[in-house]
Amino acid sequence: PKSECAAPLLGSCRVQTPAPMDVQMCQSIQPCHADHQGDLSAGQLLKWMDTIACLAAERHAGMACVTLSMDDIQFEETGRVGQVITIKSKVNRAFTTSMEVGIRVSVQDVREHVERLVCVAYSTFVGKPAGPQKVLLRPVEDLCSAEEQLQHSLASERRRLRLYNEQTFSTLLQDYHTLANDPLSAVSTEFTRVESIELVLPPHANHHGNTFGGQIMAWMENAATVAASRLCGCFPSLRSVDMFRFRGPSSVGDRLVFKAVVNNTFNNSIEVGVRVEAYNCEEWTANKPRHINSAFLIYQLANTPGDVPAFPQVTYTTQDGERRYLSAIVRKRIRMARKHILSCKEEAPLSVPWDKSNQVYLGYNNVAALTVLAGKQDWEASSISDRVAVYVHEEVELLCVQVQMEVMTSALHAFTLLADLTLRPLWDKHYLSCEEVERADEEETVYHIKCPPINGGKSRDFVFLLSKRQPCKDGDPYVVALRSVTVTTVPPVEGFLRSEAKCAGFLIHSLGLNSCKVRQTHQHTDCLRHSLGHPCSLALYDFVLAFSFT
Repeated sequence: PKSECAAPLLGSCRVQTPAPMDVQMCQSIQPCHADHQGDLSAGQLLKWMDTIACLAAERHAGMACVTLSMDDIQFEETGRVGQVITIKSKVNRAFTTSMEVGIRVSVQDVREHVERLVCVAYSTFVGKPAGPQKVLLRPVEDLCSAEEQLQHSLASERRRLRLYNEQTFSTLLQDYHTLANDPLSAVSTEFTRVESIELVLPPHANHHGNTFGGQIMAWMENAATVAASRLCGCFPSLRSVDMFRFRGPSSVGDRLVFKAVVNNTFNNSIEVGVRVEAYNCEEWTANKPRHINSAFLIYQLANTPGDVPAFPQVTYTTQDGERRYLSAIVRKRIRMARKHILSCKEEAPLSVPWDKSNQVYLGYNNVAALTVLAGKQDWEASSISDRVAVYVHEEVELLCVQVQMEVMTSALHAFTLLADLTLRPLWDKHYLSCEEVERADEEETVYHIKCPPINGGKSRDFVFLLSKRQPCKDGDPYVVALRSVTVTTVPPVEGFLRSEAKCAGFLIHSLGLNSCKVRQTHQHTDCLRHSLGHPCSLALYDFVLAFSFT
């Protein structure tokens, strides 16, 4: 039977009652929840978000859970006194010992009956067992909607982003050296330094004795706001958070010291770094802190023209200040690249610049775009035979084609052949040649492909980033994703028309030891120009024909 579950961002159901594994919170914003301007305090919102995410994690794990991290958060809206905040959370995927919890926050004005998205966030939780052993989590099952299946698939890619984030940062930081700064016309970042202490009391603890993670985040936001306000002489608005990372626990009786300082200012934003140190009684006397948390918070001033600097320029006066100053520039670069590459807007360019430093985000976007495209609903059968089934999905100025076929070989073997584009000219008539341009690692490779003319047209060439992924667990498909990129070492070739593709690739599902189902999906942004001339079009049929004789 057709599921009644809809496809909102986190896969919750359209009916008012949440799905069995969903957790939902509704809060009327009271003056005690707001700042001096009547807006919902960001610290209060973070407390609510961490609470509901923890409850969702514990519902799945069946035991107490603790926050490991909360991914980058972009605040699109804010709530005001008298409005209603709705927060929904659900475990998207459980890995061996950790799980990703998706959080969706919306605000509603009860008089207008209009609901607006505030933010979407993803937290990572781990179980807290009674003994020293680690907890092996059960997988997430009973995915009732296509959106839940999509979030389940993308959770593994987001996990890759978290694991590679520090490596990307370290690589980029090597490109930056001492920058010239003018201490006479800039404000020293030392002027913005804030240090605040909190004693953890029983009301600050969670239900299993540790300091509540949401409370720590709220205290961090308070210290960061004070540091930012010292620089600009007013209270700016928190617009995004560059990941809360919990490095260790604290408990009732600990002294928590919050150290915040402005790291750098940009045209219309400011980055504040916050470090949290914990002390028990003995550590307090011996002055031996434990670093338990850190985050970077981005502030903006409301109604500030983008071309007018909103914040004074800052400078550093110490070696640590220089490190923080340069690190903020690197994080800004990563945020801008991530925003551009991970953008799902249709007006975004088909090709994006290839850069080794952007590899993680390009790979995520590549795999995520294919997963989203293949997971679209309402595919219409165009041609079905004993061997091949062709489906189409039409939108405005957009045609998506999906070809499905069962192949009598193992999924791993099919994946190995399809993931190596240098083999394609051997069996695909749409390939004249294929050269490997750059191999970033075992999962990301850039290729230059030349294709013959079609129907008397001009020969074409493509520069593709290929991202391949093996299954994280049984039931997951092998993934071969392709998208166009621009590479400075591969300029346009005389006699060839440089063409582009935003999304194409293969999902390979194992059916047994010697059989698999291969789904080739391709997005045609210009049907007349690409539907026949694209090197991915109907390649699956050519692949099966070639495979039958090998």
